[in-house]
Amino acid sequence: MKNGWKHIVMSCGLLIGYSFSDTFTTPLYLEIPGNWPKPAYDFSKNPLTEEGFQLGRNLFYDPMLSRDKTISCASCHLQNTGFTHIDHDVSHGIEGRIGTRNSLALVNLAWNKNFMWDGGVNNLEMQPLNPITNPLEMDEKLDNVVAKLQGSSKYKALFAKAFGDEKVTSQRMLKALAQFTVMLTSSNSKYDQVMRGEASFTKEEEKGYQSFKTHCASCHTEPLFTNGTFENNGLQPDDHYKDGGRIKITGNPADSLRFKTPSLRNIELTAPYMHDGSVKNLPMVLFHYTENIHKSRTLAKQLKRKIILSEADKNNLIAFLRTLTDKTFVTNPRFQFPR
Repeated sequence: MKNGWKHIVMSCGLLIGYSFSDTFTTPLYLEIPGNWPKPAYDFSKNPLTEEGFQLGRNLFYDPMLSRDKTISCASCHLQNTGFTHIDHDVSHGIEGRIGTRNSLALVNLAWNKNFMWDGGVNNLEMQPLNPITNPLEMDEKLDNVVAKLQGSSKYKALFAKAFGDEKVTSQRMLKALAQFTVMLTSSNSKYDQVMRGEASFTKEEEKGYQSFKTHCASCHTEPLFTNGTFENNGLQPDDHYKDGGRIKITGNPADSLRFKTPSLRNIELTAPYMHDGSVKNLPMVLFHYTENIHKSRTLAKQLKRKIILSEADKNNLIAFLRTLTDKTFVTNPRFQFPR
């Protein structure tokens, strides 16, 4: 039945995807904005189909993935807040257990090479293993998740549609989740519309944009608004979590207090900020970068010289950051709870 994969479009900056050369699945394509770089995700190893996407969508919203069936992926990644949570500083799990880090927003994951605040996962398909098995989050074993799904007539039908038979495996489950999350692309904010010549910045937004390019863009690089690296952004080390960041993965002292540079897309919606959720709003973010940098050996070189912004500069910069809000992304019915 499967005669191999057919490559659809890879190089024109428009669409990317692979499809079956038979007819039991529906090809699905990721649209790539024309001025964006090539995605890092290898679609040839997990070809996109509508059926795989819908399976992943159902899994993303299903608390069955947790041990007591109370926590889903969406519990910490809500669409209307840019696929993160806003009601507490760090992630919460089953039985009211409290994690150690603020949840990262799920956005433009096809361009990510590393996942989690410390980069401890380097494959999108493997990323869900962390929250599923983390005792502070879903606290479940992978074998148990597979058994629960295999016992569900709903999921046996969804797996059959996506993969040609009812067999549930952890690999298929993870591939389906990746097919959903890799499609979470945000590229239609006012900023994007201005870049496409469809809109114009206000005077305040334009001034903020210029300030952004001067003070912020080296780490939060356009168009993804992240440079994809790990930086020590001068946040005061916390006494409670004692989180060293990237050093936990590499063991390299040079990585102490370095965390993933998050994308600023939809930043207006995703407070609280920083890896520990300790910064509550955008004015406080700017206060941190202008007045509250903690100096240490691994501090990002861009922050070793004091950033000076007037109150007008700060207001303009916040006005620009709000242009990164993509209303079509956070209201797209394809990303909502499946009905």
